[in-house]
Amino acid sequence: MGPAGGGGPDPSPGRPSLLRRVVFGIAAALVFVVLVGLGTWQVERRAWKLDLIARVDARVHAAPVPAPGPAEWPRVGPDDAYRHVSLSGLFLNDRETLVQAVTERGGGFWVLTPLRRPDGSLVLINRGFVPGDRRDPASRAAGQLAGETHVIGLLRLTEPKGAFLRSNDPKDGRWYSRDVAAIAAARGLSEVAPYFVDADATPNPGGLPVGGLTVIAFPNSHLVYAITWYGMALMLAGAVIYVLRGGRRGKPGFQRA
Repeated sequence: MGPAGGGGPDPSPGRPSLLRRVVFGIAAALVFVVLVGLGTWQVERRAWKLDLIARVDARVHAAPVPAPGPAEWPRVGPDDAYRHVSLSGLFLNDRETLVQAVTERGGGFWVLTPLRRPDGSLVLINRGFVPGDRRDPASRAAGQLAGETHVIGLLRLTEPKGAFLRSNDPKDGRWYSRDVAAIAAARGLSEVAPYFVDADATPNPGGLPVGGLTVIAFPNSHLVYAITWYGMALMLAGAVIYVLRGGRRGKPGFQRA
């Protein structure tokens, strides 16, 4: 005889009800779909990144083409970044701007100097790197080129506002990024191209500034992320199958009554 008031055997306390199984299965399925979606997104991002790297590499190693003139400025965009370009003109050495830099040569400054082209337009040229103790133009007078100068380098897109955690301070002459519009305004320049050019490694008289230090790097960890998301999806699927089948055979709480 069963306990008083009992109408039959108690249901197994470790055995999930049908409703709980259904809810658990639906929730797990939703999470599985999200994880697979994230993995697929990373696969697509990886394909996009590889294509970007290939396109940039082709631009960098192509023969130099004339830098875009004023008529082309409105169309300059991401597809022009790192394009190999050439241009000629006169450097306005008295309007150079120093932008803080950290390079393979250590800390110092990029020297950005306006180049006036024959049509009167200006292009900021990142002539290269100088160490902190050579920031004064008088300490590198040989590199202050006069007369018609030919420049070959890489077209770079403007870097507005500043660097990570550090904003440009035009009033005090502190620059942490190559913000073309802000530099032009601070130096009283007009008709300035919306891009700048990183000069190549052609040596300057006196050895400074040092050009050709452009770093071209595109982090590409998308495959690792994709494997991680897909792996989590597989582990979730295995855990769901394990739970819904009642756990390991003979485990207390999952045995049939």
